[in-house]
Amino acid sequence: MKRHLHVFAALALSLMSTTIAPSLKASESDKKTIITTSQPLTVRGTTLPPGRYELKVQDSSSSGNVIFIFNAEDRRLITTVLAIPAYRLQPADKSELSFYNSHGGQPAALHLWFYPGDNYGFEFLPGPQHTVAADPGAGGN
Repeated sequence: MKRHLHVFAALALSLMSTTIAPSLKASESDKKTIITTSQPLTVRGTTLPPGRYELKVQDSSSSGNVIFIFNAEDRRLITTVLAIPAYRLQPADKSELSFYNSHGGQPAALHLWFYPGDNYGFEFLPGPQHTVAADPGAGGN
């Protein structure tokens, strides 16, 4: 009977570790991305000095457009930003970032962020102090 108890315990532990193991792996749902910039960068009004930063999506299905920006060196939260959903036709195999055109010596402002393999991404509106040139092809008179 004791021998069966050990086999049962080993089987139970094996099943539990199989269930727990996926949660121990890095989650793609947070879309962790490390960026390095040699120039100042703004994200929704927050200026990031040159350095390494970590972008992560809040791991929640109800608010999937909340982005956390951490200092990559000491994992300190710099800012939290609400992004707008953005879409593209073809996903790429690497992270893609795009920036607004900046004027008058302003730092570049983050515009779009797409995670590798996703056609769904995040759009960041420019901050209140950032002037963005109007797109002449956007319509109008």
